[in-house]
Amino acid sequence: MSIVPGPTYAEMRSPVLLPRPLREQVVNVEDEFDPLNLFRITWKPDGAAVHHIVLPPQLTGVACKVIVLLGDHFPSGSHKVGPAYATLAEAEAFEGLRPGQKTIVGPSTGNFGIGTAYVARLKGYRALVVMPDDMSDERYERIRRYGGELDLTPGTESDVILTLERTHDHYMRRPEYKVLAQFELLPNYRFHRHVTGNAVLEVARQYGNGRVAAFVSAPGSAGTLAAGDEVKHHFPDAVVVAAEPRQCPTLFNGGQGVHRIEGIGDKMVTLIHNVLTTDYVMLVHDEETLRGTKVLQDGTEVLVDALGVPRDQAEALCGHFGPSGVCNIIGAIKTAKLLGLGPDDNVVTVATDGFDRYPSVMRDLEARWGRAITADDLEMWAKATFLGATTHEVLDVRSAEAKQRLHKMKKALWTRFGYDEAYLDRMMTLDFWEEEYARIPEIDTAITALRDG
Repeated sequence: MSIVPGPTYAEMRSPVLLPRPLREQVVNVEDEFDPLNLFRITWKPDGAAVHHIVLPPQLTGVACKVIVLLGDHFPSGSHKVGPAYATLAEAEAFEGLRPGQKTIVGPSTGNFGIGTAYVARLKGYRALVVMPDDMSDERYERIRRYGGELDLTPGTESDVILTLERTHDHYMRRPEYKVLAQFELLPNYRFHRHVTGNAVLEVARQYGNGRVAAFVSAPGSAGTLAAGDEVKHHFPDAVVVAAEPRQCPTLFNGGQGVHRIEGIGDKMVTLIHNVLTTDYVMLVHDEETLRGTKVLQDGTEVLVDALGVPRDQAEALCGHFGPSGVCNIIGAIKTAKLLGLGPDDNVVTVATDGFDRYPSVMRDLEARWGRAITADDLEMWAKATFLGATTHEVLDVRSAEAKQRLHKMKKALWTRFGYDEAYLDRMMTLDFWEEEYARIPEIDTAITALRDG
């Protein structure tokens, strides 16, 4: 069976490279299940401009620009569809994988699994998503709507290690499955360094001094943090910050715990996390991310009346953020304060998805609050969560000693899953990451040849 074609890394980065007739078809596609949607895997939904928002200073309380790349426009509603597609496309190009041969498996806590189910549906594969059994209802519903099957493991976001174990024990070595292993396969790194990283650089050129002072992202798979590698390639003095749940401070101090920020804080140093380029780790309280999500979604009037946010800017915030995006925003505000950034500086972060998969999480928030959430509550939360963000619980991990600590944590986990120590030690050299990134032209050539053939 022939493959269903999709874009190269270069075309995901710059859709203008697509032939004009194809670009016009892609922009006008209406059916969610039309395979042309694969060519919409880009930060540029109109083919030209990066989808982003600059947060109003009345909300952030900092002088610098806080720029957020918005991922809710991607097919399936999250930028995690990009790494899912890239991993499958590389397998088709280099392993000869074809529809009907194997079931595609996506270990995930939600968004990557949704992306896996979606891409598999468009490309004609059966999909199975391995994920914890206590995530938001909307995530399971979306996976099933895309035709994906579920293999649920006990726990929540913080128990993703059980998902990883289930994946390796049941699927990784069986020939009838192809695992899109987001925590360990390099297409995830390549997608975010090449596609997301360049979107970060491109959008920053429009503001302030045109540079990126800092890039902030909470690690789940740590794929998004790879955008920081591309930022540092252009701006070596830029700072890369990883934001973690305060309740699960694994990078911060090896801590383990349960938290409510779906999509991040997975109790491990993932295999594809380039710890050499992470400068700071900062903790964010999970409840603040949920309250902040509620403020941005339902607090338009509060933002206008109590904080002085212009109405058009307050309304523009609605719908674009889930808890992990709010975590990144809090991290960006903390970073701006930590570095003392001024009006010419830019901090860039990302919102992985939109609000559409979190209504059930907000219902749970209200149930824990014990009564209906009022405008006074939203005002209090807005001021405490955003304006009140502090530089407490920030860890500098730039030293060689700190890098080695993170690397030892990585080795302790991934040798359990069969990775050779020599391979893992190579990850402590920048050459390893540059060589993996340099493969993109070769990969794009193979994807193009397969598509044209």
